[in-house]
Amino acid sequence: MAIEDRRERDRAARRQLIVTTARKLAEAEGWDAVTTRRLSTEIEYSQPVLYKHFTGMDQIADAVAVVGFDELATAIRAACTGADSPSDTLSRIAHGYLAFARENPAVYDAMFTRATSLRFADQETPAELVAAFAELRQAIGVVADEQDADSLTELFWAALHGLVTLGRTRRLRPDYESDRVRLLVNQFTDRQRA
Repeated sequence: MAIEDRRERDRAARRQLIVTTARKLAEAEGWDAVTTRRLSTEIEYSQPVLYKHFTGMDQIADAVAVVGFDELATAIRAACTGADSPSDTLSRIAHGYLAFARENPAVYDAMFTRATSLRFADQETPAELVAAFAELRQAIGVVADEQDADSLTELFWAALHGLVTLGRTRRLRPDYESDRVRLLVNQFTDRQRA
């Protein structure tokens, strides 16, 4: 059994090395630079070894995305720490989300803009995706009142994604991010007082 355990640990370590290396290359040079040939050169394993772990680049990018969702859930959870009101919570989440996207552009692309085989809102949705949504939903649930908290969470998430996408492509005024976040948060919290 010890030999099997070691083989499984080695296999998991190789898989992690592939994902980590793909992520580093994508962040440094963009996803077009990440190929199985390049990865095999970078990690010093043959391409067939890569294919023992992943069927191709799309599956590798999906693995990077899953890691990204796990990190995003952690970032959202951390952003909520110390918040003193629903408005403060949503504001911290929004700023944390935007910072995550800014600091991890290739990971964000893997999560949201690249074609993917990952399933969302499905029984087969990876736990990391579910956890990221759950962190957002918990905060939105506080202000949802009688409205569908899942739909409100999807709307908040979509708005944040829009801010990321439009900001990255310089279609929004860069000095007004805080104003936009404040207005977005107000849309979710002011109606609670009405």
